[in-house]
Amino acid sequence: MEEQDRRIMHTVTETGTGNEDFGRLSEPFRRELLAYCYRMLGSVEEAEEVLQDVFLDAWRAYDGFEGRSSLRTWLYRIATRACFKALEKGRRRPLPADLGAAETNLDAELVQRSPEIPWLQPIPDFLFTAAPTDPATVVVQRQTMRLALMGALQQLPPRQRAVLILRDVLQWRTSEVAELLEMTTAAVNSTLQRARAQVPLSQDNLTEPAEPRQRALLDRYVTAFETADIDQLVAILTEDARWEMPPIATWFEGRDTILAFLARQMRAIGPTDLLPTSANGQPAFAVYARGHDGARRPHAVHVLTLTADGVSGVVAFHGSGLFPLFGL
Repeated sequence: MEEQDRRIMHTVTETGTGNEDFGRLSEPFRRELLAYCYRMLGSVEEAEEVLQDVFLDAWRAYDGFEGRSSLRTWLYRIATRACFKALEKGRRRPLPADLGAAETNLDAELVQRSPEIPWLQPIPDFLFTAAPTDPATVVVQRQTMRLALMGALQQLPPRQRAVLILRDVLQWRTSEVAELLEMTTAAVNSTLQRARAQVPLSQDNLTEPAEPRQRALLDRYVTAFETADIDQLVAILTEDARWEMPPIATWFEGRDTILAFLARQMRAIGPTDLLPTSANGQPAFAVYARGHDGARRPHAVHVLTLTADGVSGVVAFHGSGLFPLFGL
């Protein structure tokens, strides 16, 4: 998008000038459209860029909008086409566990992936979570944004991905999806069946601990890292826990292996401070390393998966690149 067009679009959506009807009527859908584009693309940055183009294209074409479908459906149609175009490059965004088996040799060198290969990005909750007027809706939003699900969606072809999101996440009717994607209802059902076979959306194995237990787990997690206390983590991590560290492709599975790895890492990193945040409907922490001069430096963003048994997974996004996205 050209810079002049971006300024025009900013004016339309922020001040209401230009096509006032479009700005007023379309803005309520911005948050859910961002969530949709993120689910399709696996990147907040790409989703925001695509969404800017979507709103600009829709604004330009609004005079020709005849109301044969709802404005929401019309915007989703434009957004889907834009996502398909963005996905033509064929790049999928994996997590380390999507690329191969867990490392069992703690003496093995950590594998750094090529910077040209993109990773799945986490999304801060404040970018997609609606105002908590309907707690049930908020729960669904959180569950359908989980990192593991986002990683699984990235393995699907774009059309299967769109059908699964529209039908099973957004709960659109088959006829609505067929119209949006210009498919027959039979083709939608067939595509959905193939997508479900690869990406089951059941949340049965994701029962989170009750609030007091969750709060205690998170407090102990903070204490463990800020005091470099490996023994604290023994009671926090589940036996089959998973530890991933993009952009490092190496990952570990199993509590004992993870603890042995972290014992080395904590010594190398030194003292840390953890700041709570949230991503993908999951608890998260911004991790700062404290240097000898006392200054805090961004080190990683940890996104945790909690179950009734404890912390079953941590994706530690290394580096400082995500900190501005989280407002940190």
